[in-house]
Amino acid sequence: MESDSWKQFASLMVKTQIESRGIRDVRVLKAMANVPRHLFVSFENQALAYIDAPLPIGENQTISQPYMVARMTELLCVEPGMKILEIGTGSGYQAAVLAEMGAIVFSIERIFSLAQKARNVLCNSGYDINVITADGREGYEKEAPYDGIIVTAAADVIEETWREQLSSGGRIVVPLSVDVGIQRLVVLLKAKEGWIDTRYDYCRFVPLIEGTSKEEMEDGRSR
Repeated sequence: MESDSWKQFASLMVKTQIESRGIRDVRVLKAMANVPRHLFVSFENQALAYIDAPLPIGENQTISQPYMVARMTELLCVEPGMKILEIGTGSGYQAAVLAEMGAIVFSIERIFSLAQKARNVLCNSGYDINVITADGREGYEKEAPYDGIIVTAAADVIEETWREQLSSGGRIVVPLSVDVGIQRLVVLLKAKEGWIDTRYDYCRFVPLIEGTSKEEMEDGRSR
C-alpha cells in the first residue's frame, strides 16, 4: 500500500462502516481515521485492511471488524489521560486506537509471538504502549487501578480481578458469552451504589483462554 493512500481508505472506512452505523463520538471517529490499520495485519492482507470484516493475524486470532473496535471504544467512554487495561492485545490495533485518543494503555496478550509483533508495530507506528505477556484473566495488578478495562476476547464470566482493579466510576467493556459461539457486549459500571450492568450488541469473538503460550512471563514497552 502506498505511503499516503491508506488515509483515503481509512477515511472511507470511518464514513461507510462506522459513522453510518451510529457511532457518534467524534474522538473515536478521528482516532480510527488516523491509525494505519494496514500495518497491524500481515503483508498479504494489507489490501483488505479497511474492509468491513475481521482478518486473521496468526495463532488462530483475528483483528476485529472496524465497527466492533469503534463500538467497544465508544462504550468505554475514553478521555485523554485515562489509564486503560486491554485484555487481549492481538494485533495491537485496538490499543493504538485507545492511545490515539490520549489514553495510557496497558495491554495483555497470552501468546508470546503476537505480543512481540504488537510491540514492534506499535513502536514503529509511534505508540508508547505497555504490552505484557500474561494471563489476561488475572488483569495487571502492578498498574491498578484502571479507569477502564476493555476485553477483546469472548469471556464466560467477568473476572473478579477485573472488578478489583477498576477505579470507582470506571467501566469494563466485555463480549460476554450468552450461547455457544455468541456473545453480547456488556458494559459494567463501577458506581458508588454498586455495579450497573448494561447490555448492547450481539457479537462473535475468539474465546478468552487461560494461561500463556510460554512458561516464562515477558514484560515490555513498545519502545
